[in-house]
Amino acid sequence: MAGKEGGYVGRSRVVMEDGGGSGGGDGRGGGSMKKTIMWFRERMTLVAVILGQMVAFLNASTAISSTELVKRGINAPTSQSFLNYALLAIVYGSVVLLRKKGLRAKWYYYILLALVDVEANFLVVKAYQYTSMTSVMLLLCWSIPSVIILTWLFLKTRYGFIQFFGVAVCIGGLVVIVFSDVHGGGDRTRGPNPLKGDLIVVAGATLYAVSNVSEEFLVKNVDRIEVMAMLGVFGAIVGACQIAILERQELKSIKWTVGAVMPFIGFSLALFLFYSLVPILLKISGSTMLNLSLLTADAWSVLIRIFVYHQKVDWMYFLAFFMVSSGIIIFSWASREKIAAPDGQNSLQLSERDEEDGQRNTNTYAPRFATPKT
Repeated sequence: MAGKEGGYVGRSRVVMEDGGGSGGGDGRGGGSMKKTIMWFRERMTLVAVILGQMVAFLNASTAISSTELVKRGINAPTSQSFLNYALLAIVYGSVVLLRKKGLRAKWYYYILLALVDVEANFLVVKAYQYTSMTSVMLLLCWSIPSVIILTWLFLKTRYGFIQFFGVAVCIGGLVVIVFSDVHGGGDRTRGPNPLKGDLIVVAGATLYAVSNVSEEFLVKNVDRIEVMAMLGVFGAIVGACQIAILERQELKSIKWTVGAVMPFIGFSLALFLFYSLVPILLKISGSTMLNLSLLTADAWSVLIRIFVYHQKVDWMYFLAFFMVSSGIIIFSWASREKIAAPDGQNSLQLSERDEEDGQRNTNTYAPRFATPKT
């Protein structure tokens, strides 16, 4: 490792000297390069925060649409997501066809990704039949520790003790929500079977984590447009098969009034925009940042439940949201400290990973798309 680290430090020093134009012993060139890198990272952080809030708002919008459909007695979770996959296939698939180039990744990878993604959407939308919108939104936070475990195992991302502590605080908030749902007494706004709904959400959030980490890998190493197109094509195929088996009778029994059609369309459009923005965010900041950003959708769900549906929210929801928010702040602060370390080991490891990523994308896949997730 000493030789490897020394090699990277040597190459970084050469770049600093060239970029600084003078590279003298005072290190002014290196300082200028460091300031440029930090300025760029701050701008990318700002972009990531804005994109994260847009994604969170879209996620809350899909929750509103699902709740409206449940109120009308419509139970067709796969059908709700089908139009989204069809739109992805049409829009991004057209771009892929116009390029007239072959796929950069094996087709069966996209089939596996689509299968996991369709089932994740199925489970989460299904959960609205049994538990409240607030519980669904908060319990989706389970995807964060799942993503951290998967990125640590498969993408070799390393996290510090303080980051793990932040995640533990988030999980504590989830436990409070489940406790509130199970011991909520006669409050029917929690749904007919809160515990069953909560378990379904946790299963769906785990599949979301698998999907997000897989997407992150493909987006960073293949092509955002191709990933979206293939996810749409195979997602539509898997969804159509599942609809034919599980939801055919349900669709026949639905009275297609304006009140039933509008939530369907609203859900599909919000989900399509969500899927279009997620790959961009994944490429900028990764799947952990994506899932942390989605936690702000919980605040929207609580506000919507209070002011739109005029429902009473148990005080434990506010305690849980405080715990989850505190965990996010702890995790984000620890991540910022790790990135901002100017001369320590963390900075060296970051430079090493950046250079390895750059070499991999330059030598294996070309061209690499600019980042303004999926």
